[in-house]
Order: sequence, then C-alpha cells, then structure tokens
Amino acid sequence: MTTKQSSPSKLEIDIQFANASIEDKVLAITSLTAIKKWVKSAVQLNGLVTLRFVNKAEGKKLNFAFRNKDYATNVLTFPYELNKKTLAADIIFCLPVIQKESSEQGKAIKAHLAHLIIHGCLHAQGLDHENDKEAKKMEGKEIILLKSLGFTNPYSPI
Repeated sequence: MTTKQSSPSKLEIDIQFANASIEDKVLAITSLTAIKKWVKSAVQLNGLVTLRFVNKAEGKKLNFAFRNKDYATNVLTFPYELNKKTLAADIIFCLPVIQKESSEQGKAIKAHLAHLIIHGCLHAQGLDHENDKEAKKMEGKEIILLKSLGFTNPYSPI
C-alpha cells in the first residue's frame, strides 16, 4: 500500500529595495534569511509575498495614491489574492519611518522591523485592527509569532 504525501507549501518571497542605500541599511539591521524566516512564520500559504523597502518620498507617494494620506507610513499592505491555500501580496516598508519610530519608542530596530513584517503579513491574510476585537486578535497573533522568533512583546511598555 502506498500513501500519497502532500506536497510542501510553496511560498515565494521576493525582497526589493528602492535603492542601494536602503538595501545597505536594511542589511545592516538584519539578513535576507532572517526576513524570509519572519515572513514564513506568519504565512503558511502558497503564493507570492513581495516585500519592498522604500525611502520617504516613495512611501509618501504610495500612501497618498492608495490611501489619500499625504505622509509616509511605516507599512502598507496590498493583498491581491487570498484564499484557504494561496496568498499574493505586496508589502511596502518605509525604512526612514521605521527607524524614527524605533528610536522614539526606545525599541531595537531589528525587533521593530520584525514586528512590522509580521504585522504586514497578517494584514495580507485579512487581519486588521479597525476595532478593539480585531486589534486584540491581531496583536495576540503578533505577540505569539514574535515570541516564537525570540522577540519580546512589542506592545509591552518599556
């Protein structure tokens, strides 16, 4: 008797940088391997997740074009396909905003970046924080995933 083995999930992760300076800064914070590990911890679906690290000008332009907000924000998530097996999404990270936030909040930049990558991946899978119930569910998942990766609770007061 033979048993059919299920094929392992296939998640492709594409990492892009707006320019060489942004790339150098991200790679000074963490590795591409670590970024992919963080994404895979949050996404157990097949598909394609593209992460793009941008400067303030591109972040502001995208936030205005898609959300009509005239400032750069830390993360923008664009889900294109989501079902029980497949995900396709672009997630944009504005590195200068993330650096400023981590400094202002007294958080390690690597931990803050890991949090926002997981946050963006959860958004891509339909989670949100528009009301207290949704926020509590999303934050709970973030805390569990970050803990499994060796990071502390990003919502704990310092």
